[in-house]
Amino acid sequence: MESILVVDDEKHTRDGLVSMLAESYDVFAAANADEAVSMLEAEHFDAVVTDLRMAGKSGMGVIDKVISMRDRPVCIMLTAYGSVETAVEAMKRGADDFLPKPVDINKLEQILAAALAKRRARLDEAKRQSESMGKKVDASAKKIGAKAISSQSGHIIAKSLKMRAVIERAAQVAASRATVLLSGETGTGKELIAHFIHDSSPRAKGPFVPVHCAAIPSNLLESELFGYERGAFTGAVQRRIGRFEAADGGTIFLDEIGEIDHTTQVKLLRFLETHSFERLGGSQTISVDVRVVCATNRVLSDMVANGSFREDLYYRLNVVEINIPPLREHKEDIPPLIESYLAYYAGENSAATPAVSEAAMKILENYPWRGNIRELRNFCENAVVMGNGAAITPSNLPAQFLRPIDSDIRNSELKDSQFSKKANEIDLIKRALDACGGNKSKAAEKLGISRRTLHRKLLQIDEGAGD
Repeated sequence: MESILVVDDEKHTRDGLVSMLAESYDVFAAANADEAVSMLEAEHFDAVVTDLRMAGKSGMGVIDKVISMRDRPVCIMLTAYGSVETAVEAMKRGADDFLPKPVDINKLEQILAAALAKRRARLDEAKRQSESMGKKVDASAKKIGAKAISSQSGHIIAKSLKMRAVIERAAQVAASRATVLLSGETGTGKELIAHFIHDSSPRAKGPFVPVHCAAIPSNLLESELFGYERGAFTGAVQRRIGRFEAADGGTIFLDEIGEIDHTTQVKLLRFLETHSFERLGGSQTISVDVRVVCATNRVLSDMVANGSFREDLYYRLNVVEINIPPLREHKEDIPPLIESYLAYYAGENSAATPAVSEAAMKILENYPWRGNIRELRNFCENAVVMGNGAAITPSNLPAQFLRPIDSDIRNSELKDSQFSKKANEIDLIKRALDACGGNKSKAAEKLGISRRTLHRKLLQIDEGAGD
């Protein structure tokens, strides 16, 4: 059943819309724009029906949030202050349609049905394109002896021994029922590995339900995970199933598990021991068959030591741990990752795939990628969208890729003499000067250093050449 979020600060209107739409949809409600934005960040919705004029932030803020989402929901604007100007502004901001108040529920249902049908068609086409691109990426990876994992979340290519070991460990644990803990820095691809475990398991045809624990307020997390009965608290106008119930027969992915509070830790521990729970405000015990995969960028053993995470829960979650290394520790995967993401985003945007010069690729390989795969993916999307098909060369790389001369190279973990700090520094300076036609002021600016510093380094290079 498709889900609808109703946003209105008038309780009577809000409850009426929820009641009328509940026959055809799974309907949720928010009393203001801020609450709606929080719910959109924490949960998937297929459509949003929002009032325009509300206390605090207006419904335009809800539209802005909706249009920023990757799989954006349908958005219908309602207002008692209807006017042509307001309707035009709402549509310009991204609303799919506009209705005046009092709402004609039949008209609203017609608009929703039509808009949701278009959205389903759009998502199906995007899925077909993604699968086609995934096959191309996989074929490209095989040519260079790499393993490729593709999904709507992105691609992980494993040419390095470290990432191959991650995939092999994930494939080995997939067939079991064991709880898995994925650890590693932010942006290393933990959710994609969780998808891989699910897709490689006997549960592949069941649901995969991701929950980003840090995005849900702690006072709401328990009800989000385990659901609630009607009347369990103010605003609980009808029964709602939780994420564990929705994941029955499949996999639940609890991202940022280190952020959950002690109350939720206790209930999660009980579920892992019994595979059962009660909805908030209910007394009926519900049993489900759910495989739990968790992820964290924090060191849970340290949290256990300082008392912020339960030791018994830690051992229940950490049956099998898979650590995903940061990108700087498997740099041989950077070139094929860049090539695959450039091809992917070129396909998504009907654009030409930009070539990458050898000099530019060396710079990208030596860049620290503190945001890991997520940062690399964003770089590739930007290069496709903003590059107009131009080849990627040192001269058109963003400034931060040339800035590491005085900081990142100093912290580099490269030990091979051919990649020494001095060799890298000389190489980057020469490239910058070439790209700027020998203009030292422009080269210094591109390198992120002063002209005086560049002059001093050039003198050091000349002195070294004369030794």
